[in-house]
Amino acid sequence: MRGKAMFAWWGRAVVRVRWAVLAAAVALAVVGSTWGAGVFGELTGGGFDDPASESSQATERITAELGRQGADLVVLWSSDTATVDQPAFRDPVAGTVAALRQRPEVTSVTTWYDTQALALVATDRRATYAVLQLAGSDDDARGEAYEAVRPALDAPGLRTEVGGTIAFLREANTRTTADITRAEVLSMPVLLVLLVFIFRGLVAATTPLLVGGLAILGAFVAVRLLNLVTDVSIFAINIITLIGLGMAVDYALFVVSRFREELAAGHDTAGAIGRTIATAGRTVLVSGLTVALALASLLIFAQPFLRSMGLGGMAAVLVAMLAALTVLPALLAVLGSRIDALRVPLPWGRRARGGRPAEAAGGGAWARIARSVMARPVGYLAGVAVVLALLATPFLRITFGGFDERVLPVDAAPRVVSERIAAEFPGGTVAPIDVLVSGAPAEAARSFADRVAAVPGVTGVQVAANRGSSTLLTVSYPGEPTGDVAQDVVRELRALPSPAGAEVLVGGRPAADRDLLDGLGERLPWMALLMAGATLVLLFLAFGSVVLPVKAVLMNLLSIGASFGVVVWIFQDGNLADLIGFTPTGFIEPSNPVLMLAVLFGLATDYEVFLLSRVREEWDRTGDNTAAVAAGLQRTGRIITAAALLLIIVVAGFATGGMTYIKLIGIGMLVAIVVDATLVRALLVPATMRLLGRWNWWAPGPLARLHGRYGLREA
Repeated sequence: MRGKAMFAWWGRAVVRVRWAVLAAAVALAVVGSTWGAGVFGELTGGGFDDPASESSQATERITAELGRQGADLVVLWSSDTATVDQPAFRDPVAGTVAALRQRPEVTSVTTWYDTQALALVATDRRATYAVLQLAGSDDDARGEAYEAVRPALDAPGLRTEVGGTIAFLREANTRTTADITRAEVLSMPVLLVLLVFIFRGLVAATTPLLVGGLAILGAFVAVRLLNLVTDVSIFAINIITLIGLGMAVDYALFVVSRFREELAAGHDTAGAIGRTIATAGRTVLVSGLTVALALASLLIFAQPFLRSMGLGGMAAVLVAMLAALTVLPALLAVLGSRIDALRVPLPWGRRARGGRPAEAAGGGAWARIARSVMARPVGYLAGVAVVLALLATPFLRITFGGFDERVLPVDAAPRVVSERIAAEFPGGTVAPIDVLVSGAPAEAARSFADRVAAVPGVTGVQVAANRGSSTLLTVSYPGEPTGDVAQDVVRELRALPSPAGAEVLVGGRPAADRDLLDGLGERLPWMALLMAGATLVLLFLAFGSVVLPVKAVLMNLLSIGASFGVVVWIFQDGNLADLIGFTPTGFIEPSNPVLMLAVLFGLATDYEVFLLSRVREEWDRTGDNTAAVAAGLQRTGRIITAAALLLIIVVAGFATGGMTYIKLIGIGMLVAIVVDATLVRALLVPATMRLLGRWNWWAPGPLARLHGRYGLREA
């Protein structure tokens, strides 16, 4: 009862202070578009490593004991005619290198001409590469140094291509931003057209986009404030755009639809808003909190990338939820019946604001689907289960590996450099394994290097640096840094006994990939526990049942499993690679499924809450389980389908982007949304609710009394 009184009061309060609320929204939009938009220049890049992992500790110790090592840039010069020792090749490179060594952005340049290292010359001797280190305390600072020095890298008369860690990160960030911007530009007009079809009017159609824009700008402000107290990765912007717009449109669609329904039932503007907040508003609150808590599960991981995604997603969802519960009702209070202004005539039929009379009586197409399912629940349940199992089966053979330059388009320079070095140069890798031997004399370090060279898969060992009792060994291997051979070598190196009195740390990119897999695997069960626990508690408070929350979690896993299966079939196995436009690697980068799990679990619960809120409302009114399910699906089927279609438009741009991991997330979300809005919500949920009957709403006596006192049940 207290929850009902609170929401009734909230609806009346928003109506009274509507102009103040709208003024605050305008102020937030101004701040978000000015100060908040400055978040792009404040956030950090990368953040995929666990600071406590052995690979991260190795990097810190190497820098502290030997100075910063490794290649920030790899500059590849090549010629179709001249070889590296001919003047036509040697002289342009010598002039370029001499000029680079005079620049403050460059701290060191290593070339074949200085070292005669065979690994730096192609087997046909028509290409060589230089290894550059840049000034700067972190990747962002070194990225700025790269931008400044890039024009000076070209050698006259030779083909110049630039790769390496900093070039790769810069290229990935640039292309990711371009993909997201293009997705936004393409999705906004399509969303508006679809909203016009859904609402049959321009005024109503613009309200979800207004809320979506406000959610994104508000999230920018929130994330910039968070960045004042903790580092946030630039990748948080990706999820803000996707989740902020998607959730805001969903919530606005639900609220505006209910408001128009209440107006059509004969209520005045204030009464319609009050009833909308007391019903749809409660649903939006439960959904927003559930999605936010699902994204909060990302905060338990040590990788700043995932934590930043969690923070950005939570900010976007919570701002979208608050906007739907404050700004949107205030706007509806001002518009009133003018929400239906600027009607757009459509060629198919006419529709009243609140829906057809048949819908009010529990009739209509969606109700007929529900009744058909509930007439044969076992058959539908078995059929849908078979389809979902087939979709999910490829997930059983998922293989994980770190991402590399192949996530870039085939013509991207960092990818071209990596692939050419792997194919044309001895050693074949720009990402060696680093082995720090600390606390051992040089003779003991050399003896340990001989043991390293005997490890299966090792193709070469070099002493890269030595100072006092610290020695850095660089270990080469065949294949990709993310390949099985590299991972096996890392494991074998870490298993070697250290020299007496010394400490050995294994780092480098292959070791960082190994640590990422281990770290995610350790914390994944806790993430699942947090998501499931939060969903169970919130759905119990919303519906007063201990059965429905458990069923909701299981349903979520079915749709997510189907999505993961399709992702493995496409991106790991390489099916449809030419059509979609990516290079299959034979594995999935592990942070992507973790991120997808949090996002998709929240979205699936969002649709579950939309449907069950109306079913519970009808159950409270009639006490007839079958009628309640039919009426609930009739009332929400169109809205859930519309919301799913709108969200598909939002994520479709991601699926067509140039970056492979953006494509993967986009396609994974597309599959999950389609499966969830059709097979799960329209068929599986009615079938299971029919079989459970009155058990749908069961709760033990103490919990039932708790819900009666503190629950968030629909009014």
